[in-house]
Amino acid sequence: MAMLSTEQLSALLGDLESDRVERTVSTNKTDKFAEAVCSFANDLADHRAPGYLIIGANDKDGSVAGIEITDQLLQNLAALRSDGNIQPLPSLTVHKYSLAGGDVAVVEVQPSNLPPVRYRGQVCIRVGPRRGFANEQDERKLTEKRIAVARTFDAQPVADATIDELSLTLFASYRAGAIAADVIEANHRTPQQQLASLRFFDDHRGWATAAGVLLFGKNPRYFLPGAYIQFLQLPGTGLTDAPVNQQEISGDLLSVLRELDSRVKAGMITTLAKVSTLREEVVPNYPEVAIREVLMNAVMHRDYQSNTPIRFYWFDDRIEIQSPGGLFGEVTRETLDRRNSYRNPVLAEAMKALGYVNRFGYGILRAEDAMKRNGNPPLEFQIEDNIVLAVIRRRPA
Repeated sequence: MAMLSTEQLSALLGDLESDRVERTVSTNKTDKFAEAVCSFANDLADHRAPGYLIIGANDKDGSVAGIEITDQLLQNLAALRSDGNIQPLPSLTVHKYSLAGGDVAVVEVQPSNLPPVRYRGQVCIRVGPRRGFANEQDERKLTEKRIAVARTFDAQPVADATIDELSLTLFASYRAGAIAADVIEANHRTPQQQLASLRFFDDHRGWATAAGVLLFGKNPRYFLPGAYIQFLQLPGTGLTDAPVNQQEISGDLLSVLRELDSRVKAGMITTLAKVSTLREEVVPNYPEVAIREVLMNAVMHRDYQSNTPIRFYWFDDRIEIQSPGGLFGEVTRETLDRRNSYRNPVLAEAMKALGYVNRFGYGILRAEDAMKRNGNPPLEFQIEDNIVLAVIRRRPA
């Protein structure tokens, strides 16, 4: 179903003064498209209505240029949401229209509930009918708007988690990788304001958000008791065996992710497999990328309001990764490997900035592909209202 009627689209094309519309005849300027999406998502003017990027129309008069709108172009536009360069993820839809003068592609962008939204570390905004970059006053306005409308738990302030509970050294290191260097150099804000602009601090209450506590907290479990991973390595196939290794993995998120990497690498066992009549090769019992993707998925999507940890159990014949919190948003059993709704969008953004996520929405697909190529049985999922359990079975001998 189209987002707009043909009549509504024609009216938008002709409204040359609107700051909710951008027209272009370019078909390959990804940076330009992404900056437009980012600016509409920020909605600095607070229209609380979608913005529209129209490809195939002249900017000066709104006339249709008659260029070819290919399927590849539509795919490239849709990928703006998932490639991880726009943070937090924008809500957008793409549609092709056939008008009297030719075809156009329209990207409809919804205002974000978690501004400021950044493209490659910079905050893009609309200033009248033109695009620009936010100054510190603009960013503060966007931050204040977010505080009023934020709905996800990771963006909510945590009572009594003052700035003294955070490691500013960790934050400075994170910020250097997440924000453009020229933006940092021109910045003169306090640490609280810097944290708030990235959704890690509520400047009004003086408390860190749940994401800020998880990422930079000196003791995250004091405020979020379930924010740890229970690791067990067992010699057999059941929980009745005495574990050969066990640990509660906790701390700031980067330390947790590094420890998970270490555990996965330490558990890798390879065997000699016959791949043809004349050739054998060393093959791991589990593809490392599959374990990693399922673990990252659990860390990113779990319910952090729950006091239950993620359970990472390594048996002799399988690995089980159990995450507290059922499926979220638009994700169902049938769409688990191809839909992405984010219970923790601020945390997802941070994991992308830290290099633990490449593209959004592809983790399960990558894991399934790796399992198939390595000769493992398919991934199994057990889904209940309050948990998601993933089972990774060992490669048959």
